[in-house]
Amino acid sequence: MARKQYTVTGMSCEHCAASIREEVSEVPGVRVVEVDLAGKAVTVHGTGFADERLRAAVVEAGYGVDDPVAA
Repeated sequence: MARKQYTVTGMSCEHCAASIREEVSEVPGVRVVEVDLAGKAVTVHGTGFADERLRAAVVEAGYGVDDPVAA
């Protein structure tokens, strides 16, 4: 199972984290979504998911997202 971590900008509360978790969970191939509010990061576990779709899901939730970092 692949694992990628993204830095999220604009996330400041648990409601923000829940919105991101909900949107990213809908991306095909995503199995687990972990949102670290304090670390401003989202870690995604799954198979066959595309970076572009994950980034679009975070933007759809209303937040910015940087390129994936080593997880």
